[in-house]
Amino acid sequence: MTLSFDHTTEGARDALRARATPAEKPSLIGLTRAELGAALVASGIVPERQARMRTQQLWHWMYVRGVSDFAGMFNISKDLRAELDKHFTVARPEIVDEQISSDGTRKWLFRFPPRGAGRPVEIETVYIPEEGRGTLCISSQVGCTLTCSFCHTGTQKLVRNLTAEEILAQLLTARDRLGDFPDRDTPDGAIVPAEGRKVSNIVMMGMGEPLYNFEAVKKALLIASDGDGLSLSKRRITLSTSGVVPEIFRTGEEIGVMLAISLHATNDDLRDLLVPINKKYPLKELIAACRAYPGLSNARRITFEYVMLKDVNDSIDDAKGLIKLLKGIPAKINLIPFNPWPGTNYQCSDWETIEKFADYINNAGYASPIRTPRGRDILAACGQLKSESERMRKVDRLALEAMMIAGHGEA
Repeated sequence: MTLSFDHTTEGARDALRARATPAEKPSLIGLTRAELGAALVASGIVPERQARMRTQQLWHWMYVRGVSDFAGMFNISKDLRAELDKHFTVARPEIVDEQISSDGTRKWLFRFPPRGAGRPVEIETVYIPEEGRGTLCISSQVGCTLTCSFCHTGTQKLVRNLTAEEILAQLLTARDRLGDFPDRDTPDGAIVPAEGRKVSNIVMMGMGEPLYNFEAVKKALLIASDGDGLSLSKRRITLSTSGVVPEIFRTGEEIGVMLAISLHATNDDLRDLLVPINKKYPLKELIAACRAYPGLSNARRITFEYVMLKDVNDSIDDAKGLIKLLKGIPAKINLIPFNPWPGTNYQCSDWETIEKFADYINNAGYASPIRTPRGRDILAACGQLKSESERMRKVDRLALEAMMIAGHGEA
């Protein structure tokens, strides 16, 4: 049974907009410590000599306690809280819709301000509970520029990049909704890990190409991994790219998170068709960038994503080409049964074919898990996220098989 919380009624929308970030007040979410201190001083409400202390207080309330209203910051004077509220906000974005799959997968549709887009924009974020972990799939852009031929998300044109605030807001809101901050209760009946954090892992695998929004993604992930705040291990954060080669080394050097590559083909002719960015950064350059990834080791392997397309890239010869291509790279190869969507010309490989392909990869010494179908009733699959204005009809959505990101980062 799929649960969907309708936030589209007039009364619900009004209430949510009242809590959403006011356009006239800048948010403190997503600022570095230096930027946060500078904003407080520039506003005239905090003397420069107090900036560091106030920054530490706000950082704790925003990222450790998960407070989304200055009124809840109890070790700050009432007068200062009122001044902060006049100048800034720490509110969450508007949730237009929340869907809960029968397997516990959750999908949120968020609405953000236009910020140059002409009208408010919408993005989707997905939570995948598993045994021992809870993974949040985060978006980095509204739409996508890459037009990968098998990807439904890629059929929505790029509208704009998300800000660091908007990237972090997805994580903060998910933790709110799951009761994952101190003194918060998990919703009755929610499927979450039995122990530890409800959101233990995050993957930059939602809408968009993260490395085409490098600076905002970098800022957001460094805040997410800050040991005095959200404190997620960098080994539990995975960034997925379709192959923006110049930014791959920077990702390892400046962010230091785990890397995933949307590969899907072992020769340039086929990859040019499936992943058109390959025409700009062909396999030779991409694989060289992977070999040079900072910190690469057997303990910090690169994950290569490989969608299984019937009679396109699923032969044993393709498997042999994959092993040859990745030789010497500490790697894990995720095999992804294709998720069909209306209008696509591709089909999913037969299950027997996928198993034979996986067996060959495993016998060659590479871990090669096949993703388990997840969120099949709410269109929450990798490559299937699209914002509300681009959605399929419900009858189409419920007819599709969907699965979610699994097995990224340490357990």
